[in-house]
Amino acid sequence: MAVMSNNQSMNFLSLPVSARWLCLLLLIAGLAACATAPPVQEMSDARQAIAAAKEAGAGQLAEDELGQAEVLLQNAETFLGVGTSNAYWQAKKAAIDAKEMAFEALLTSRDAQMPSPDYQREMESDAHFD
Repeated sequence: MAVMSNNQSMNFLSLPVSARWLCLLLLIAGLAACATAPPVQEMSDARQAIAAAKEAGAGQLAEDELGQAEVLLQNAETFLGVGTSNAYWQAKKAAIDAKEMAFEALLTSRDAQMPSPDYQREMESDAHFD
């Protein structure tokens, strides 16, 4: 390697070609590693959404939506077990879909527990006669 004087600065282009290739490969490998990280947050969000839906009574009031959310979460866990970059993306999508379906189950169960508008009007009119 050549010795540089004080007035020369070292930049990327002054590196030997093999060193530039090595830097480029390390950069690509680092970016690929970031892009293929397991979807930990998405899995956690899906689990929490399913738990909230169950707590709201979705097991009885929104069985279909809750069941679909649980299947999607199981699919996400299966994809994680594969361990490839493509499987991580599929796991992330399945986990996001599970969260959305669990949210639908939560809304369905809450709606089922709310009195109908007709019932509410009837109760209000009965209250005026007391």
